[in-house]
Amino acid sequence: ATAVPGPLDKGCSLRRSLRLPASAAAEGMKRPLGRRYGLWFRLRKLLLWLLGMYIAIPFLVKLCPAIQAKLVFLNFVRVPYFIDLKRPQDQGLNHTCNYYLQPEEDVTIGVWHTVPAALWKSARGKDQLWFEEALGSSHPVILYLHGNAGTRGGDHRVELYKVLSSLGYHVVTFDYRGWGDSIGSPSERGMTYDALHVFDWIKARSGDNPVYIWGHSLGTGVATNLVRRLCERETPPDALILESPFTNIREEARSHPFSVASTQYFPGFDWFFLDPITTSGIKFANDENVKYISCSLLILHAEDDPVVPFHLGKKLYNIAATSRSFRDYKVQFVPFHTDLGYRHKYIYRSPELPRILREFLGKSEHEHHH
Repeated sequence: ATAVPGPLDKGCSLRRSLRLPASAAAEGMKRPLGRRYGLWFRLRKLLLWLLGMYIAIPFLVKLCPAIQAKLVFLNFVRVPYFIDLKRPQDQGLNHTCNYYLQPEEDVTIGVWHTVPAALWKSARGKDQLWFEEALGSSHPVILYLHGNAGTRGGDHRVELYKVLSSLGYHVVTFDYRGWGDSIGSPSERGMTYDALHVFDWIKARSGDNPVYIWGHSLGTGVATNLVRRLCERETPPDALILESPFTNIREEARSHPFSVASTQYFPGFDWFFLDPITTSGIKFANDENVKYISCSLLILHAEDDPVVPFHLGKKLYNIAATSRSFRDYKVQFVPFHTDLGYRHKYIYRSPELPRILREFLGKSEHEHHH
């Protein structure tokens, strides 16, 4: 006969049936623990990876200075990307001709020549020969040396060409070897040689017209290298204009926002990051070059420049102003107040710029020959 369970047995059985099996309880506890352990494991893995990169990158830069050179030049950055440099008219430069010059064997550089506003109508449909001959017209010429990254077709650069053209200047600009559609490997020596080649090319066609050098940002380093060399061979330009300049590339690299943050948290920053720049032969020593330059100098700098700090431009001016090489020449520093918001590359927007240039460079004959 089957025993009928009593109430107690029934209650006990009921209680036992409500209890979780030991294995299931353990599994339930393991799940949140496992989740927490998995999260901690992934976090620890990420922290170790970041620490590894923090240690590896400086040694990589130290062992391969070419990496640091690329970070200085940023020639691999093409902004805007989808433009045809052979067609400056696509950028609104209908009075501009595209050339290609060859400073050295295996080096070809792309050049844009924008004529003054007075010649816009005449320039329509004309070929390269007409543009070259136009350099001999009674208008001054500005050789513009752009900064790092981008190309001669960069937006702020194009806007400056338009402003200068409307003021009556020929504007000749180019991409250094390794930039844009120019062929060759970038280096400070190569960039300076390219600028020298274009300057000589202009002088061979411009007759007695004034030729001014205008450098912006990294281009100020090329500009002072070039003008120092021109002064040493006794063929100085008629004036030098430096927009957003620094003293030398080492001080500029140390003052860059990224570097300022890094120096606080990274011991040996100079040894790891700045020494390789020098090892790569990159100096752009504006502060040294100005001691050997003999021509009028104009420095333009915005107080709110986040890339090349304002104090570096002011420091360069103070060095130049006290240099014996400038004793017979005009040296001028023009600051642009923070409230104007011109930052690193928008000084061309200043309504004061035409007056500043006119007063510094003097009234030229071209203003009376429309």
